[in-house]
Amino acid sequence: MKLLHREIFKELLKLFGLTVTCLLGLILIGRMLQLRSLFLSQNIGFFNILQLFFFLTPFFLLLVTPISTMLSVFLTFLRMSTDNELTALKANGVSLYKMLPAPVIFCTLCTLFTFGISFWGLSWGMDMFKTKLYHFARTHSKFALQPGVFNKEFPGLTFYAHQVDNEKGELKFAFVRDESVKGTSVVIVAPKAQIVSNPENAEVKLIFKKGKIYRQNNDELNILRFGTYSVKLDLGKLLGGFNFSEQKAKDMPFFRLREIRNDPSKAPYQTPRFHRKVDTEYFKRLTLPLGCIILGMFAIPIAYVFRGLKQQYGLLLSMGLFLVYYSMFSVGVSMGESGSIPPVYGLWAPNFLYIFVAVLGAKFANEERTFPLVEWIAHLRSKWVKVAS
Repeated sequence: MKLLHREIFKELLKLFGLTVTCLLGLILIGRMLQLRSLFLSQNIGFFNILQLFFFLTPFFLLLVTPISTMLSVFLTFLRMSTDNELTALKANGVSLYKMLPAPVIFCTLCTLFTFGISFWGLSWGMDMFKTKLYHFARTHSKFALQPGVFNKEFPGLTFYAHQVDNEKGELKFAFVRDESVKGTSVVIVAPKAQIVSNPENAEVKLIFKKGKIYRQNNDELNILRFGTYSVKLDLGKLLGGFNFSEQKAKDMPFFRLREIRNDPSKAPYQTPRFHRKVDTEYFKRLTLPLGCIILGMFAIPIAYVFRGLKQQYGLLLSMGLFLVYYSMFSVGVSMGESGSIPPVYGLWAPNFLYIFVAVLGAKFANEERTFPLVEWIAHLRSKWVKVAS
């Protein structure tokens, strides 16, 4: 039995690694194609892009791990069923229940791994993603002014400096034209300026010293002298409108979500919609990792019921069953955020449904019985074949 459990566990690990790698690769390629215009418009290198996607990996793993667990268990037991290994083991007195330790341990490890991502990895990845994105926008993007070149990356703003020291952030003979307000043109000219960064809010300030402001409104022209004047820039506008300062529930660590639920006054935004999002995200972080062990146990009787099915069709079948699960889960998230139903009901419903089917299916599979629904579908299929012939 130890040898049997060890071999099943090895096959589960191999399939899990292959599935996670393929799904992550597809997701990352899709994201790169989606953001290609952003990367092409900025001077962000390929290695920097890989760094950004590495920090997004925890977010993707939270979604990918449950389906990878289900696929690994399903394909392993489907192969054993197709190769008559399950029949041979049954003939030697090894019931389905005696084969469960290996998949149970495997699914438990996947669940613990996903809980780690859900509680800590997700918020760490999003924090690092924002930090790196700000750093790249500050140092590698086209915002790094070139001497004698007009910069128009920010909508409605034009920057120019005769001399530029990007390392010290010093500008000489600086010029800024602001046309962000319709019907008004503001020109700021100063012999010296300083670039000051604020990483916490992902903002950059241009501080002009001892210059003039020319403000034209229709036919009226005003000229003002100043000692110090600053222009605040939002680096998010360089990156397709990315908002660095916004605090989202999905980016928060689990303990922070729990803290806000216990004391709503600690929320950064005191709106009903934000509190609903916090509640929904809280239960999402709990229920989605549990989907690993639930879907894994669900896959065993399903693989037994559809024994003899080719692996390519088994892959499509398992993907379809996961799509049903994830669709129910997504509906629960949407309804929880909109306030249609409490998130605790909408997000736990798919898990309870699949637990019921898994327990019932394991009983039928151990007794070598099939679901009545499967027999009914097979009966309809045979009648259809007779009618067609």
